Amino acid sequence: MTNADVNQQPHAWLARQSRWSPLEIAFWLATLLPFYFFPTYLTLASQIAITALFAISVDLILGYAGIVTLGHAMFFGLGAYAAGLLSVYGWGEPISGLLFAAAIAGFAGWLASFVVVRVQHLALIMITLGLGFLTYELANAMTWLTGGTDGLRGIRTWPIFNYFRFDLWGYTAYSYSLAALFLGFLLSRRIVNSSFGLALRGVRENVRRMPAIGSDYRRHLQKIYVISAAIAGTAGGLLAQTTNVVALDALSFQRSADVVVMLILGGTGRLYGAIVGAVIFLVARDQLAGINPQYWYFWIGLLLMFVVLVMPKGILGGLASLAARRRGRG
Repeated sequence: MTNADVNQQPHAWLARQSRWSPLEIAFWLATLLPFYFFPTYLTLASQIAITALFAISVDLILGYAGIVTLGHAMFFGLGAYAAGLLSVYGWGEPISGLLFAAAIAGFAGWLASFVVVRVQHLALIMITLGLGFLTYELANAMTWLTGGTDGLRGIRTWPIFNYFRFDLWGYTAYSYSLAALFLGFLLSRRIVNSSFGLALRGVRENVRRMPAIGSDYRRHLQKIYVISAAIAGTAGGLLAQTTNVVALDALSFQRSADVVVMLILGGTGRLYGAIVGAVIFLVARDQLAGINPQYWYFWIGLLLMFVVLVMPKGILGGLASLAARRRGRG
């Protein structure tokens, strides 16, 4: 589908994009396989689901709206601390805790959006990076609240619906995280396959033309930034509830940088690219760290260079281009 097709038949294009393909259904059914074939890796699988949800939140603003960020871990960490502190102070119900985490992160995203939408390019990167550093150091200084470098302890997550307890093997954690990932994906899919999603693509492609067609692009960017922050906060809340601890690294620059690497690997502007990138990155990290705990990033760097040189649009983008060429030959 070309840009001309989208411009000429936007409603028909959106309708086609909204349909579920057999490959998508097969993909989500495959997420159930760890329960039966890899039960010893369910803890890792839950971390992948949480990170994939975080990657989707970044893809909404980076891949669809063109907002380049290196500080989105701020919202992930705020969500984690919000859910964790709610539990520490006596309320460990997980679903309301996730909603609280999303609300806190979304509010922070709304405050930050007034600054973020007014800058572009290098200034935008520096603003998001600076906000991330400020939040990290603030959490580090407020040891009475966050635990500082020792982390937030004393989190006790209640059973889901007072029935499903979080077990040591990760069955409940993975089920819970996978359900949250799927719901977050459904929301994000609905957004990007709507007229609002098309407006975001327009902002990404040419922000100067949007006012000429009567589009309030800053309001669009503010909306998606708040939604993205809320989803990132939900992912952070999931981390706090499934691990019962929140460390400072939830707010770290490393977490923000890692999720950008995942998007580059999987492909930006493709929601499944965020999930695929998270799976590849975390599985590679788990396996490579087992082989060489000190230098595993060297191999991640090689993988990243290979993908960028061979498939500049990411793995899913490269596969899509290959499929298009084969259809053209046919």
